[in-house]
Amino acid sequence: MFGNARETRVGIDGDSFTINDRPTYEGRTHDGKAIDGLLFNARFVHACFDDENPKTVDSWAYPDTSQWNPERNVAEFIAAMPTYYDCGLRGFTINLQCGSPEGYSDEQPWTVSAYRSDGSLKPDWMDRVRRVLDRADDLGMVVIVGLFYFGQDDVLTDETAVKNAVDSTIEWLHRREYTNVLIEIANEADINYSHDVIQPDRVSELIERVHDIERGGHRYPVGTSFSGGTVPPDDVVAASDFVLAHGNGVDDPARIRDMVERTRDLPSYEPMPIVFNEDDHFRFGSESNLEAAIDVGSSWGYFDPGENDYWHGYQSPPVRWEPNTARKKAFFGYLDGITDREDE
Repeated sequence: MFGNARETRVGIDGDSFTINDRPTYEGRTHDGKAIDGLLFNARFVHACFDDENPKTVDSWAYPDTSQWNPERNVAEFIAAMPTYYDCGLRGFTINLQCGSPEGYSDEQPWTVSAYRSDGSLKPDWMDRVRRVLDRADDLGMVVIVGLFYFGQDDVLTDETAVKNAVDSTIEWLHRREYTNVLIEIANEADINYSHDVIQPDRVSELIERVHDIERGGHRYPVGTSFSGGTVPPDDVVAASDFVLAHGNGVDDPARIRDMVERTRDLPSYEPMPIVFNEDDHFRFGSESNLEAAIDVGSSWGYFDPGENDYWHGYQSPPVRWEPNTARKKAFFGYLDGITDREDE
């Protein structure tokens, strides 16, 4: 059986997620709302980060060593993962082209990509990815693996290389029989991608490409995200196994509810999970984006771009992966209360 040696198997049952055939947070409620089947998550896209541009790599140097070190970064992330799990986190997003290491930036001169120009995989990168996925599997966590990030997809020479990158990644996952993985084709497919096939009018082709790669009766559930506040196009929802949404830029929690309802009203929508896997709003209480997502039965993901300097957030290396700031502590403490982990 595919993945028989693996500890964690994610599944989709209608609009709910399962882990090892049981709903996530099984039987639990929060303020009278069921949370079973949801996937509370966080954006940790720089867990496997490295920069191959010698002109920019020093920008990510650790304050205590004055050097960047990708091995230290991934080791410290892996060391922090049990804390995330203990606080109720069951999912997180990584990306093979990471994200903007400056949080929000117009230009991206760095070279941050697990892909060579032809779409083949770089062994050092994938070794870091392997360690993250293995530890997540051991813990019982689901990893949303993003393939492309705008500003870095142009390292791929052409559309053939893009398709090769998809094929190489999915085959790599299949060979290792990971069963705790969901695929995000692109982070925010509607923003500045160089290749037409990653853009909104054609990204469903890459979703279908992932579907076509099946091994041992297993194929990877797949979707793609769009920019904050955007409801995905109908054809993308039709092709997807779950809907990824972003709440960054959405200041009114009522809009979170509206995004979910508008997605469910699309002609192609059939019951499937709706997952916010990026939201940079940090009010945790009755009127918050997190609570609004729970109200309408969708999962929510924490995105921390940092506060006063790169050392403090999750978006910009060098990252302190432990919950070391008031903002991080507030999220994980609130999540701990919502998920009531003591019942497990």
